[in-house]
Amino acid sequence: MKQKKTARSQSRKEPPVANTAIKSEKKTEGNSFFSWLLVLAFLGAWLSVGVVWFDLVDYNRVLGTLGGVYDADGDGDFDVEDAKVLLENATVATKEKTLRKTVTSEGERIQAAPSKLTCLTEKPVMVASSENPLEEKELNAEFLPGENKDSTPHSPPNAEPSLEFTKQNSPPASQPVLDSVSTPESIPETKEPAVESNLEKEAKKKKPKLLNKFDQTIKSEINAAEKLRKKGKVEESLRAFEALVQKFPHSPRCRYGKAQAEDDLAEKMRSNEMLLKAVNTYREASELPDTPPDLIKATLKRRADRQQFLGRTRGSLATLEKLVQIFPEDISLKNDLGVAHLLLGDNKSAKRIYEEVLAGAPHDGFAKVHYGFILKSENKIAESIPYLREGLESGEPGTDDGRFYFHLGDALQRTGDKSAYDWYEAGHRRGHFASVWQRSLYNVPGLRAQPWWTVEETGYTDLVKALERNWLTIRDEALSVLDSNSGQFLPEDENLREKGDWGQFTLWQQGRKNPSACRSVPKTCAFLERYTEATSCKRGQIKFSVMQSGTHVWPHTGPTNCRLRMHLGLIIPPTGCRIRCTNQTREWEEGKVLIFDDSFEHEVWQEAESFRLIFIVDVWHPELSQSQRQTLSPI
Repeated sequence: MKQKKTARSQSRKEPPVANTAIKSEKKTEGNSFFSWLLVLAFLGAWLSVGVVWFDLVDYNRVLGTLGGVYDADGDGDFDVEDAKVLLENATVATKEKTLRKTVTSEGERIQAAPSKLTCLTEKPVMVASSENPLEEKELNAEFLPGENKDSTPHSPPNAEPSLEFTKQNSPPASQPVLDSVSTPESIPETKEPAVESNLEKEAKKKKPKLLNKFDQTIKSEINAAEKLRKKGKVEESLRAFEALVQKFPHSPRCRYGKAQAEDDLAEKMRSNEMLLKAVNTYREASELPDTPPDLIKATLKRRADRQQFLGRTRGSLATLEKLVQIFPEDISLKNDLGVAHLLLGDNKSAKRIYEEVLAGAPHDGFAKVHYGFILKSENKIAESIPYLREGLESGEPGTDDGRFYFHLGDALQRTGDKSAYDWYEAGHRRGHFASVWQRSLYNVPGLRAQPWWTVEETGYTDLVKALERNWLTIRDEALSVLDSNSGQFLPEDENLREKGDWGQFTLWQQGRKNPSACRSVPKTCAFLERYTEATSCKRGQIKFSVMQSGTHVWPHTGPTNCRLRMHLGLIIPPTGCRIRCTNQTREWEEGKVLIFDDSFEHEVWQEAESFRLIFIVDVWHPELSQSQRQTLSPI
């Protein structure tokens, strides 16, 4: 028994030889693993040094392959913040491609019954600038003649929409199409930009050089101030850049950073005064000696943009002219200069610039659509079509705009080309129009949308009853003005007529009363004062309309979905006068009110033997709140 216990005891105390060997091997493997890890770490460190020291990687080509997005914040290097911009742009591009694929089926139709349409938003579009991705800007909405100090969009009462250079919002929910227009079998699709060729171009681009030799020596201090700006600490960033400018007054990059910080702070404070400081600082940065060309370009482009935002259109034009002088080979700058001329109403100078661009770059889509717009404004309808069409088909940045779809469709309609509706459908699918029929561009989303309305649907029964009750008084006052030959009935000047004579006498415009006009028709104006749904409508008019025999008004749409239009018949010939809105045609009656939404396509014929006289009263869309009515900009 003792011998057995001793054996057992020894077996417990002495581990087996095999187990000991295994543990020894594991220990050796662990040491070997850490040894290799250290070796790899050292190799990685030396490789990094080699890449940087010997410039083994062509970063410009790598970044170009990624889409050409680099140094988006202008701090002179590619860092985490630039990567965020890169990823954000990639996400936006993916969403845009998804939206393009999400289109309505070819067989959809609009029902004549009332429907809720989700339209383009009325809120001004905010877009990030290339020089300052954290900065959002509200762009001017349209071509405005003369010096405009207000960035609020305006357009003529019934005019075809003017050009707008803001990023369009995401396409609205798909809208059906009314029955009278057959859905085309082949809808024109705007071409996607040639991705491969663009990537090749971007790969060849050099990284912008924003630092001169001196600024390279203080790069760490510049970066420290720039990081504060990127993190949204604009006040601290501005103080840091101000200190740097005071310390290094001849540093272009420090001055540019100060301008960017002032720009950001102006946005945060909503301060035009601060933005003016930024505009001046941008100029200072561009005029310093030894400023790198890339920095001059970035600085002056941003300055021109901010001047335009402030309504200083002529100042912006001068800045762009300076840019074109410095960089005569840059076509994009010439294109921007053409837009600046258009914003000033100087179509002649804009036309000259775009002719110059197209002479050197005949396939430039941006220049084509703008040149086509100018030709159409000169009533060269047939000549404008190929430029508008080819420009849209190019798919180049700045061409995917509702104005160009609108004007191309309108030009095609006027030449009798039925493909106009194909382009309207394409514009709808791109999110520019609420539907093929409803092509207004200054819209509030979610408003009830239907071409014709009953009195009960509007809720304005008191106004309609008053108009119909007083129609003889209104008629007689209008006739007295018409018979006096006082020149108060002015010819329609919006190029909406194919032929004939059409005169208008306006009492209220954009919610403002015309006192001199009302003195000629005092009774009419007196009773209208009680109905603010009409007199306060900043997006409409109150006016008399006289149309002579033989007049035809082209199919057209009003600029906004925020109003409804009432027509009171005053003198209506027995036959020959009619109005079409979408696929329904109606006739006026003396003493009766017709109500329609003029954001839908409508057309007028006057084929009677005598003149037709009506009274037009625009009213706010009944679904707009009081707050919206007060805050919406005039049109």
